[in-house]
Amino acid sequence: QVQLVESGGGSVQAGGSLRLSCAASTRTFGSYGMGWFRQAPGKEREFVAAISASGGRTYYTDSVKGRFTISRDNAKNTVYLQMNSLKPEDTAVYYCAATRKVYGSSIRYEYNYWGQGTQVTVSS
Repeated sequence: QVQLVESGGGSVQAGGSLRLSCAASTRTFGSYGMGWFRQAPGKEREFVAAISASGGRTYYTDSVKGRFTISRDNAKNTVYLQMNSLKPEDTAVYYCAATRKVYGSSIRYEYNYWGQGTQVTVSS
């Protein structure tokens, strides 16, 4: 079992920035692809970004390209999501997830472990 704990969420005005962190409990963190998903009220959980186990490949949903950056530090067992130029439509609960697929994935069911989520609220 892998425990994932998100932090860094909060409230920010449109145009502002936040940096989310996700700390993993496993000693084999470097063998997992990692992803960020988000879910707004009344909507299905959607893919945001993913990163391969080595950190060499990243993927983003079109709506966040150029604004969000996913990264990881395997020595610290941590994955990050830097969010810049935030928009009200980015408001959601953001979830960190781990997959055994080393290249990461945009598919929700391919993730084996999930964090509890952290709220991000962007006001206009």
